[in-house]
Parts: sequence; structure tokens; C-alpha cells
Amino acid sequence: MNIYLLIILIILIGKYILDLTIEVLNLRHVSPELPAEFADCYDAERYRRSQQYLKETTRLSIIADSLLTPLIVAFILLGGFNLVDTFAREAAEADIWRGLIFAGILFMASSLINIPFSVYRTFIIEERYGFNRTTVKTFILDLFKGWVLAGLIGGIVFAAIIWFFATAGSMAWLLCWGAVTAFQLFILFIAPVTIMPLFNKFTPLEDGELKLKIEEYARKQDFKIKGVFTMDASRRSTKSNAYFTGFGRFRRIVLFDTLIKRHTVDELLSILAHEVGHYKKRHIMKNVLVSVLSTGLMFFILALFINNRGLFDAFRMSHTSIYASLFFFAFLYGPVDMVVSIMGNLLSRRFEYEADAYSARTYGQPGSMIAGLKKLSADNLSNLTPHPLKVFFTYSHPPVLERIRVLDQLRGIAGGSKKELLTSD
Repeated sequence: MNIYLLIILIILIGKYILDLTIEVLNLRHVSPELPAEFADCYDAERYRRSQQYLKETTRLSIIADSLLTPLIVAFILLGGFNLVDTFAREAAEADIWRGLIFAGILFMASSLINIPFSVYRTFIIEERYGFNRTTVKTFILDLFKGWVLAGLIGGIVFAAIIWFFATAGSMAWLLCWGAVTAFQLFILFIAPVTIMPLFNKFTPLEDGELKLKIEEYARKQDFKIKGVFTMDASRRSTKSNAYFTGFGRFRRIVLFDTLIKRHTVDELLSILAHEVGHYKKRHIMKNVLVSVLSTGLMFFILALFINNRGLFDAFRMSHTSIYASLFFFAFLYGPVDMVVSIMGNLLSRRFEYEADAYSARTYGQPGSMIAGLKKLSADNLSNLTPHPLKVFFTYSHPPVLERIRVLDQLRGIAGGSKKELLTSD
């Protein structure tokens, strides 16, 4: 058997078994007893519903993986990639156009296969638990907009990578790294004002107590607010969240409209202070740096596999090409990407603790942050007791109980020694 094919099959099947193991362990780790910290947020029935929600979403994920993994393996073994490549070669002469056709067909096929699972989750599971507000029209429009954006943005990046590897020789990976990094940074700058509004409406926070307190807090922290916006998240879901996005004059803090409706001003300020903490602690720039370095690593390794005949034989390909190399390399890169993802999640969880501590220190109300986290978890039916393996592999945020216990310690410090709190992060 072709060694590359053997490695790819091991990666695909190994990942499936690992993911299945994690999900089964996570389901078995669910505690039948409500954690004491949430006694004021959950009643027995709502807690039972949160566990049932976890079970249904997990089962859907397992079913999807159980269907898609054999489908991908069969597509490889039966020469499906070669059939797509043959069509692309007959449709176009230039390699870049062939590559765009090849990528477009595979992207659309993958998207269409995933639509039934997305429909079931949105209109069956999310509807059953009172989360869904997405109409069929909105769902279809979101799909269409996503396809158009993927075609435009993804097509430009994909074509540029093909061109660099076709013309720049041994320097191609460096040029790809630089070009993709510059493009990603450009998108990060303009996304809040050009891309995100395609999917949601962003409205400046209206005048009132919340806005006044935000402005007062920002002045105290010497944080120049470029905008605090509410997002019409309720168009699609009743779930709540907040996030920080953009750079420079496009920098903004976004609060879901569902969040504002359910939280007190102090809770909202604590959550906003957490988001400011990410900026003040330079977490955003550190995440960008990690992303840039991991992109460089990917392109460096990719350069070693461009037009590798053995790799193409594994996929039953008649011809080698740069564009197909990018897809086939992605299968081999899976384990590296997993390691990078684990390291990124470890860093991200650390950042969340630091942002929580920043909120407690600067706004001075860790109790409000705790109350906000409890409400968010209860409203979103979050899993309160995830398995450690699930956290290790997939969680970008620490489990909510761990965050609450750390914040409780800070609350104790605040009650005993203001000086300790000011230096606790």
C-alpha cells in the first residue's frame, strides 16, 4: 500500500476515534447533581434540559462524523479527486482557473453535504430548546452570502498561493506567508464595517445609564472607545454573548441585544471590562502573532509536499498540480494542526482568566462578573461539567465553574484587602 495513503487513512480514522472517545467521555461526565454555585440560576427541570440539549447536539455531531468520515475515505479510494481534476482540466487551460474550479467543486460538495445537519440543528434541536429565531429565508440568505464571500476571499487567496508556488521557486512559501498574513490583517481591520454587517445589523448603543457608565469606565481605564454596538443576534437565536473586534479606528465592542435584555448594568459593565482586559493585556495582538507564526509553519511544511508524486498516487491522481497539492497536504497536516490548536486553546484559556481578573480589578465587582457568567451559562444551556479531555482538546475558554471559583477567590480578596486585588492579575 502507498505509504502516504496509509498515513492519511490512519489520520482520518484516528481522528474519528479520538473525537468519538472525547464526546462519549464528555457525555458520561455529565453530573446528575446541579453544582451548588448554580442553585440560584437553575431549577431541576432547566438543568435536566441543559443535559438533554448537550446529549442531542453531541449525538448529531457523532452521526455527522460517522457518515462523513467513511464518505471521505471512499472518495479517496475510489478516485473521486481525480474525477474532479479531470473535469477541471477539461474546463480550463490555465492552472489557476483549473485550481479555482477544482476547489469550487469540492467546497460546494462539502457545503451541500453539511446542509442537512445544519438544518436539523437549527430548525429541530435549537427550535426544541427555544433558541432558534432563524427563518428559512435568513438561513438561505446566510448560506448564499457565505458562499459568495468564500468564493471571493477564498478564491483570491487560493489563486495567489497557486501563482506564488508556480513562479517563485524556493521562496514561494515565504511570499505566500507574507501575502496571506497581510491579507488576514487587512480583513481583520475591515471586517467589522464591511463583512459583519452583511449578516447582522450593528447599532450604536443608545443613550442611557449603561452608555454613561461605559464611557465613565473607559475614561478611567484610558481606553479610547471607537464604538460600542448592539448586534441583532435575536434575529437568529436567543443565545447571548459579547466580543471585541477590529483594530484602530475600526475597533469596537459588540454586545448581543439578547445580552442587554437579560443582564443588569453592573453585569454588563463587568463583561465589557473583561473584553477591555483582552485589549489592555494585548491578548488580541498575541493571538494574531500566534496565528501568523502557525501560518508560516504551515507554508514551510507545505512547500515540502508540492507536486509530490507519491502523495498524488495515494489519491489516485493522473496528474500532479499545485492546486491539488494544497488539498492533499491538508490531510497530512491534520495532526500538526491539532497540536497547534491545543496550544492555542491553552493560551486562550489563560487569557480568559487574565481578562476576568482585569475585570475584577478595574471594575471592582467580581460578584457581578460571576452573576453574568451564571446567567450566560443558564440562558445558553451550557455544559457545566465538561470532561477534562474535552476541555483540553476543544475549549478556548475555561469551564465556567473554574472561572467562577477563581473569581470567588478575587471577591474574597476584595472583601479583605483592596491592595491584593489590585495586584492579583
